[in-house]
Amino acid sequence: MKDNPYKISAYCRIKEQRVSVNGEIILENSGIDFPAFIKSVYKYFDTDYPKFFKMDNLSKLAFMAAEILIKRGKIGLEKNQNIALVFSNRASSLDTDRKHEDSIKDLDRYYPSPAIFVYTLPNICMGEISIRHHLYSENSFFIFDEFNPGYLNDYTHGLLEDGKADKVLCGWVELEEDAYDAFLYMVTKNGPIEHNAEAINRLYKRSWEI
Repeated sequence: MKDNPYKISAYCRIKEQRVSVNGEIILENSGIDFPAFIKSVYKYFDTDYPKFFKMDNLSKLAFMAAEILIKRGKIGLEKNQNIALVFSNRASSLDTDRKHEDSIKDLDRYYPSPAIFVYTLPNICMGEISIRHHLYSENSFFIFDEFNPGYLNDYTHGLLEDGKADKVLCGWVELEEDAYDAFLYMVTKNGPIEHNAEAINRLYKRSWEI
């Protein structure tokens, strides 16, 4: 059987008030809710992107996971590099959908907020990352009942084999009310970890059992 030429070069996890990169906890702020926590993450990593504060919570989570992975995972991005984005979750944009519903259910004070409505699609978070890092590549957001490493592996492998991307940033970005979980990893031709479904699932579990 031909060896898999693709590797996982770095990975990042944000969950339960902790941030880890390549299995090492970088930041932990306990006892605060998600809005306060993600703001503390933004400040800790010296992020300079004012538009962050206008994003919905799912986009903030995905944005910071990508930001940290690129910075602390030592992933050098070249201008106009062909990096595809392949994300997934279970709840789609449900957290923002509820906020949008709240803004329109009172007919006496009916006024849907455009600032909320724009985020009622889960793939908008990938657009925020693409704008930040000047990515113009293919992107896809899949909805699964649970983390699906097999599908992510196969889809990513297809993008790379077909020449549609040189690298792929992919993973799981889930947020619903007070529960959140981001697991992102970069797939390239060089890296310390084999890229296959078993390795992806192992990293997903190991990156939080630390």
